[in-house]
Amino acid sequence: MPIYLPESLSAAAESMTPRQIVRELDRYVVGQHRAKRAVAIALRNRMRRQKLAPEMAEEVAPKNILMIGPTGVGKTEIARRLARLAQSPFLKVEASKFTEVGYVGRDVESMVRDLVEIAVDMVRGERVAEVQHKAERAAEDRLLDLLLPPPPAPPDLDPAHAREQARATRERFREQLREGRLDERVVEIEMREKPSFPSFEIIAGTSVEEVGINMKDMLPGLFQGRPKNRRVKVSEAKEYLLQEEQQKLVDMESVAKVAVDRVEQAGIIFVDEIDKIAGREGGHGPDVSREGVQRDILPIIEGTTVNTKHGMVRTDHILFIAAGAFHVSKPSDLIPELQGRFPIRVELDSLGRDDFVRILTEPQNALVKQYTALLETEGLAITFLPDAVERVADFATRVNDIAENIGARRLHTVMEKLLDEISFEAPDMAEKSIIIDAAYVDRMLADIVKNEDLTRYIL
Repeated sequence: MPIYLPESLSAAAESMTPRQIVRELDRYVVGQHRAKRAVAIALRNRMRRQKLAPEMAEEVAPKNILMIGPTGVGKTEIARRLARLAQSPFLKVEASKFTEVGYVGRDVESMVRDLVEIAVDMVRGERVAEVQHKAERAAEDRLLDLLLPPPPAPPDLDPAHAREQARATRERFREQLREGRLDERVVEIEMREKPSFPSFEIIAGTSVEEVGINMKDMLPGLFQGRPKNRRVKVSEAKEYLLQEEQQKLVDMESVAKVAVDRVEQAGIIFVDEIDKIAGREGGHGPDVSREGVQRDILPIIEGTTVNTKHGMVRTDHILFIAAGAFHVSKPSDLIPELQGRFPIRVELDSLGRDDFVRILTEPQNALVKQYTALLETEGLAITFLPDAVERVADFATRVNDIAENIGARRLHTVMEKLLDEISFEAPDMAEKSIIIDAAYVDRMLADIVKNEDLTRYIL
């Protein structure tokens, strides 16, 4: 069986070396070089595998990664940026949300089903982009048919001349339609009503996902809605008809097949909070949300076949990246079989003051850049002086020390409190240029940080 290489994956990342991948991740995540290096090697190995002979490629399993580090240091962001870089289907799940099969809660196989749905949306979006021009033209033609019913030709007019006149009139209307000058006109089109779903009682032992897989196949008429003529504005009709034309032009069977292939060969699942299920069973009976979940996750990571509504999906070559703080438990508390499925382990560093200064200013999505851009929409130009950025980093570090250490997430809280007054007053301010220096930061935050009780509640 030939190995499937997603077109977007090939174009975006196939030629990137691990060093280039790390450099790309550096644009969004500060520090954590060991973790970036590990995921860069994992992505490059995926590219190498695509070039192997099919028999050998089938034998090469992904080297799953376990990230160990406190909250707010960039574990999720590294995985998310890696998936975006590779244009891979990506899903983030919390291990603590799952329970053992047979108990009320989410079934671990649902993570694979969710990943397939994400891949279907990705592939469908790509196919829609390919047929967009053709769909727009077809939707326009249908709208023009409604706006310009064919007039009866006068008996003394040459048929060829009549056709030419009708064509010229139609093209003039097409131009007006594209310019939005006909948006307020009302037309009558046939639309399908959204069906109202009857309530179902789920039989014990059957998961909601399993019920959902075959429901549409069993009752196809129930999910389509009944057609009904409605009078709507041209702008609304244009949007509805465009969606209809897109659905006609996109072969969903082909989309589903490509999506399943993409999940099997390029999917990434990020399992967060894996330390929350690392506790061992004691003498209090089985814990259905811990070791039982580990046993259920194990076959998914080892490689199994999951039934989804788009077909059977093999998980053998999905890359799993797990993460946890491991404050209370440790990786060795996971069951041995699960430990063995995460051969690459990287420890992420706690963030300090200097890291916070860099996080505020260096990344492409740095917080200072975000808030500056947000307030620019109000016509307000704010400038953060270097000493102000350093004071914000000082306050965030101090609050992390005296309260719970939540890493870089503390910067969001501090920045919101710092700019609370400006954000509220921005639309009404006469002064449209503001410089934020260390003195301003002290005035807004010093009293809160001095009062430890206040710090715990507000920052």
